[in-house]
Amino acid sequence: MNRFIDINPERCIGCGTCQSACADAHRMQGLQDTPRLALVALVKTGGISAALACHHCEGAPCAEVCPVNAIEHDGDRIHVKEQECIGCRLCAIACPFGAIHPDGTSIAGVAGMCDPTPSYPKSLSSLLTWAPGQYTCAVKCDLCAFDPDGPHCVAACPTKALTVMGGAADRELDEAKRLRSIENGPVVDVTAVAQGLSEKAEGSVNNG
Repeated sequence: MNRFIDINPERCIGCGTCQSACADAHRMQGLQDTPRLALVALVKTGGISAALACHHCEGAPCAEVCPVNAIEHDGDRIHVKEQECIGCRLCAIACPFGAIHPDGTSIAGVAGMCDPTPSYPKSLSSLLTWAPGQYTCAVKCDLCAFDPDGPHCVAACPTKALTVMGGAADRELDEAKRLRSIENGPVVDVTAVAQGLSEKAEGSVNNG
């Protein structure tokens, strides 16, 4: 199972700290400095806000429709090769969760020169956003793969509403739990079991 960020809407307060941490971390890497996750209002649950991030689907539809193979499976995550993306927006249309979107910073920012004044193109629909002098590409959660400590949004969340789930870490945890259950489980007295079966068999013969 791929890793992904699990978001608890009951803990999320809509403060935007996760977005700020995400944008800053990627800007320092010379990548698109727009947040990789969005804040959405869940009207049906009484207006509770929650962050929305990529699910890193096993059969990722965004990767399936990319005409230049700029979206790929990389270990236990789905990765966008921003330098190869042509900004066609097919992935954004294919994503059933709305977790991938086109956005961009200046050409200098994409080339690795950290722009001190990043821009955030806004419109009613990000699919229609276009700005002169900007290189637009697909933007989505990459689990901060460049940092061994993991996603910056998870570390920055003041209410601990974000948690990394799945992947090798979960498999190792499940295996550790299984081994502990074996070690700490009840000890089976084989002799007592055999004796009980023998007595049951003798009783069946006598009753017969």
